[in-house]
Amino acid sequence: MILIGRMSAQVPMNMTITGCMMTFYKTTPAVLFWQWINQSFNAIVNYTNRSGDAPITVNQLGTAYVSATTGAVATALGLNALTKHVSPLIGRFVPFAAVAAANCINIPLMRQRELQHGIPITDENDNRLGESTKAAQQAISQVVVSRILMASPGMAIPPFLMNHLEKKAFLKRFPWMSAPIQVSLVGFCLVFATPLCCALFPQKSSMSVSRLEPELQEKIRASHPGVERVYFNKGL
Repeated sequence: MILIGRMSAQVPMNMTITGCMMTFYKTTPAVLFWQWINQSFNAIVNYTNRSGDAPITVNQLGTAYVSATTGAVATALGLNALTKHVSPLIGRFVPFAAVAAANCINIPLMRQRELQHGIPITDENDNRLGESTKAAQQAISQVVVSRILMASPGMAIPPFLMNHLEKKAFLKRFPWMSAPIQVSLVGFCLVFATPLCCALFPQKSSMSVSRLEPELQEKIRASHPGVERVYFNKGL
């Protein structure tokens, strides 16, 4: 597994990137740069924590990366343009809205091979029964929800605190402290949000046979008539 793509790297990597996104959000070049950094990091995480064991070619990976980061960054810039004339507090939430929307784009695109070809499904004894695109859809949906919720505390709580702190004499005297304080606040939130949201859905997810593709249902009922539920690794 790629080192920075592991879930154990989420807190140090995300606290730095998210803290900077929420500090440098007022100019288009800054939004562009930090959203690109964030979505590049997300692409690595999504690739590293994908489900399934099928190889992915360099061409497929490159296409997925370019489409995921371009779509996510365009979303962020669009949201930033829409909030030019709103209050500074609402402007601080633009990075969170962009990240939430971008996750809905980045994760499915980086894992598009699973949506096209399916992920391995097994019975409760880990006997492989085939590959299912329906299972992939459920797995990726669960990961999108857990990632958005994972980002929520670190991107929803600090804006209120920073809006309050920036009115105080300390930050007016030492404005360069804004970024370190923001990064620390995000890191504190992520320490709790990361494990909680990883555990939101079971790692070994399951679904009823009746919800699978019709041809896969027939295959399973013919070869394993007693199986009512199938299991799969949803990824992270």
